[in-house]
Amino acid sequence: MASFFARFNGRNEAVAVAAPRDVSLELSGPALASALQALLSSCEEDGGIERYVEALKFKSGLFRDAFKNRGEDLTADNFTKLCMFMPTVRRRIGEYVEDDAYPALQAAFKGLFAPGDVNARIVAFESKFPTGKKFRWVRDLAAEILHNTDPELYPIMTRWVWDLKANSGVIREIWHGDNVDNIRLDVPDEYETFIKLREDLSGYLTQNGVFTDVLHYVDLLCAQVYAGYIASQGGTFLKADFAAKQDPIIFTRRLLGLDGVQAKSNRKIPASVIDGEARSVESIMRLNGSS
Repeated sequence: MASFFARFNGRNEAVAVAAPRDVSLELSGPALASALQALLSSCEEDGGIERYVEALKFKSGLFRDAFKNRGEDLTADNFTKLCMFMPTVRRRIGEYVEDDAYPALQAAFKGLFAPGDVNARIVAFESKFPTGKKFRWVRDLAAEILHNTDPELYPIMTRWVWDLKANSGVIREIWHGDNVDNIRLDVPDEYETFIKLREDLSGYLTQNGVFTDVLHYVDLLCAQVYAGYIASQGGTFLKADFAAKQDPIIFTRRLLGLDGVQAKSNRKIPASVIDGEARSVESIMRLNGSS
């Protein structure tokens, strides 16, 4: 008999998913130590990592408000505003938020929050779109919506964290072993793997003195790891999504969708937290009638 873990969502409905099967990840302690130190040092120049944690909480709050009814009340205009937080989606989603196409997208949102296996829900969501390399961003869209709406239940599962087909992502960058660059990792890019990664990174962070907001620290650490990889490639990787600046913290912000936001003081996030093209989030704060 399958085991389950459950809790209640904002609608007082039980949310249950199958307990993750055993997954083993061989992570490199030195690689993690280097990434954590780089993250703390880079964030310190911006006023401390706490500012980034607050920014992630802010972003999650917006998604939680937007999808509190599985996106049933989310307009195309408001969804488009949320896309600024999804770096690998925002340049590609255009035709799907047009008046004639958005209802189908909105219906797909509902399926993401339906009961059942998480992996199956994501696959079902992807099936609503054409297949092929040009549409691999659809997986990111599903992953971003789930994670940002409920980061406790859904770890960050975007392709830059791990993409089995491309054999690339955070997991590869922190894998323990010799000659990692020349081997393929037989690690599925499924929910269970991302849960295990979060578990391992949470344990590592706790061992290194992080006891609060651990889930947000995990996201930041993952982004820092992959930002280091992007910077090492001379800024050419994912050129369509990332600027040419070489400072890894620039890429860290962009991977997490924090590069195009102007924080609002009444949300207790200083405006200087995030650089880049600042955009007002006032209208986003009113998603679904929120003030």
